[in-house]
Amino acid sequence: MATVLVVEDETHIATTIRFNLEREGFDVHTAEDGEQAIESVRRLQPDLIILDLMLPLLSGTEVLRQIRRDSNVPVLVLTARTAEADRVHGLDLGADDYITKPFSIAELLARVRAHLRRRNGAASAAPLIITFGDFTLDTARRELRQAGTAVPLRPKEYDLLAYLAQRPGRAIERDQILNDVWNYDFAGGSRTVDVHVRWLRRKIEPDPATPTHLLTVRGAGYRFEL
Repeated sequence: MATVLVVEDETHIATTIRFNLEREGFDVHTAEDGEQAIESVRRLQPDLIILDLMLPLLSGTEVLRQIRRDSNVPVLVLTARTAEADRVHGLDLGADDYITKPFSIAELLARVRAHLRRRNGAASAAPLIITFGDFTLDTARRELRQAGTAVPLRPKEYDLLAYLAQRPGRAIERDQILNDVWNYDFAGGSRTVDVHVRWLRRKIEPDPATPTHLLTVRGAGYRFEL
């Protein structure tokens, strides 16, 4: 049974989410503010977190920063903000998904199931060591190293890199990447893929403007070369 932590200070929203998740068979816990959220994450070690950004005592963005210091647990952000800059900021902090209020419970449940399927699938997959240039990607450790030194990656940066690196030489469309890596019709659209590619190029390419590993395929999407 997967454990889900719902961090939401609006009681009616938290109650509705909890009721529907428990109907699906999840072990659900709630926190009403940022400080409770941090304590609950440490105590429960949840399999997935649903996090509202607008929280008392400690903001949702700060909660997300602290979670990402030592955990890759999937985090679905809830917010009333719809601007692209706000979505990108949430992704930049390490969110795995972004759902704007008001939202459909059916959509939320679908995204929860999708992220947990992906997490469980990654845990059961055979580990691989992939080398390209002076980089080594260790899928068992979810770790990228350059000449032996760890390269810090956001969770979705790692997921995207691992996905592409396991399909070298293959041109993959943005929508296919979005579906396979984010496991849902993510609200950020294909623009999300482009943003993460740009971030990755800054970390793995000697010259991000003329990449040699993570290549753009005009009219198609992206291709990874070892």
